[in-house]
Amino acid sequence: MRVIIRYFFRGLRLVLAPFMIVSEKLSTPGAIERPAAEQAEIDKACAALALYQFRTCPFCIKVRKEIARLGLTIELRDTQRDPEHKKALLEGGGRAKVPCLQIESDDASVEWLYESDDINAYLHRRFGTAA
Repeated sequence: MRVIIRYFFRGLRLVLAPFMIVSEKLSTPGAIERPAAEQAEIDKACAALALYQFRTCPFCIKVRKEIARLGLTIELRDTQRDPEHKKALLEGGGRAKVPCLQIESDDASVEWLYESDDINAYLHRRFGTAA
């Protein structure tokens, strides 16, 4: 029974994947406009971030939309298609769960932040503009 359920959801994902990707492309907001110097500082800070994600995961899509809205250049690491990224996530973060934001500090320590709402809140706190 477990096998049947697993294959049902895999099939469902295969059918829905193209719709999710197109929906993301059509509904992704435009980026915040910043002065060039400020954007350069943000791009430099983003070099210490990496998002472990799946292309069609709805929670990952939610985080990618926030990244786009904030105009961030964060490296995306697809753990579904790249076994090295999946291994790094499992070894570093302790769980093979996505989305996960890897945050490298100046002192070379690494923090692994799971949950889309927590990741979005962190990004907004760190890179959002005061409205």
